[in-house]
Amino acid sequence: MPLLIQNRRIERPSSTDELFTKYPHLQTNASEFRSKAFVDVDSKCLLYVQQREFAATTPADNSVAVIGSDDATTCHLVLVRHTGSGATCLAHCDGSSTWSEVPLIVKAVTSLGGPVKEGRLELHLVGGFDDESKTSEKLSLNLLAAFHKQKEDIHLETCCITEMNDVIVDGTHRPVVYGIGVNVKTGEVFPASFPYKGPAEELRSARTFTGGQMADIYDSSKGLVKIGPCKWSPNLDIAFWLSQKDDTILKYLSTSPMAEPPHFIQHIKSTIQFLLQHPSPDSLFPGGQPQLYRRTEQGDWERVPQP
Repeated sequence: MPLLIQNRRIERPSSTDELFTKYPHLQTNASEFRSKAFVDVDSKCLLYVQQREFAATTPADNSVAVIGSDDATTCHLVLVRHTGSGATCLAHCDGSSTWSEVPLIVKAVTSLGGPVKEGRLELHLVGGFDDESKTSEKLSLNLLAAFHKQKEDIHLETCCITEMNDVIVDGTHRPVVYGIGVNVKTGEVFPASFPYKGPAEELRSARTFTGGQMADIYDSSKGLVKIGPCKWSPNLDIAFWLSQKDDTILKYLSTSPMAEPPHFIQHIKSTIQFLLQHPSPDSLFPGGQPQLYRRTEQGDWERVPQP
């Protein structure tokens, strides 16, 4: 079944402008969403999702109260939730493989839901801005089209994307909302930022930087964050970037150089340094096993020793 707005099937839009013109309440909802107060989420209850990752859980999860992600410029944050079961999945999509990623997101929710008769699947899309290359709009339209192809009824609730997530600051277009969180108990979705982006922040960034595909990082039945095993080839040439000016790094390593958050440069450099320290990832995954992390009683993520 296709994507639904206000319980009615929609046709695939040819532009985001057409979508918002045809469904003005989406504009109203987006304006209300972007005007909400931003929340700094406490790491003690958080499951953080990096670029090209997704995570799903249910309200019964005692380890996670909020799933969140940020640092999205042209990227989109995709949230699917079943109102009956409360099963929730958040993904950070960058357009690398949208058509194969959307079915994974939907399945993550439906597989956790169990035999629930009441409720429906709801979709919240946040991200992108009015960038010069139209990268955001392309991703917006591809995501809408991919959800349109799913067999389940999916109701589009929040659509704070591209021009509806755009603000001009000092003559430069930027996103208004870079990050969102979802309360997995109540389903509330809110603009958010996350000082803590772990566990294994640099390893996860290295996986994406070297071309890793969309990955499910969480086993909700065990309360375990699961990273890898990852594969990449030694590449000493990337050391070149550590000696470059910030403007050069932005120009060549960002899809939106003028709109990146302040910590983007340092994030890139620390990821490259991590890759240079670990030219082969094999030593990071003894026995070819993933790295596992469990929440401690203090609320921190602690690595689980492998047998």
